[in-house]
Amino acid sequence: MDFKRIEVVTSLYKLSDLQKALGKLGVTGMTVIQALGCGVENGTQEYELEMKKTPELLPKQMVMLVVEASLVDKVVDVIKKELYTGHIGDGKIFVSTVTNIIRVRTGEEGEAALN
Repeated sequence: MDFKRIEVVTSLYKLSDLQKALGKLGVTGMTVIQALGCGVENGTQEYELEMKKTPELLPKQMVMLVVEASLVDKVVDVIKKELYTGHIGDGKIFVSTVTNIIRVRTGEEGEAALN
C-alpha cells in the first residue's frame, strides 16, 4: 500500500476544527508541532533588506499526517476548507511520498506500523 505524508503549516487558531473535520474522514493520527515562521505576510525578502529589518517570525503550527495515497485528495480538500479565511497566513500544504513506516516498539513496518 502507498502512503503520503501531508504537512500543513498554518496559524494557531484552527486546530480543533481541523481535527474534527479530519476525524469525520477517519483520519485521527497526527503530530502537531509548535513553530515560528514567516512567509509573504511579512513582505518580500527584498523589501525587508531595503528596510534593513529582520523578518519577524510569527507563531505557527505544523500538523503532520500520514495517510493512504488514495485519501490524499479528500484530506487536502478538508484541510483547505477548514483553514481558508482568504487572508495571507492561511498556510501551506506539503504532500510527499513515504517510502516506509516503522514502529520502533515492535519493529512492524508499512501498513502494520501505521494502524
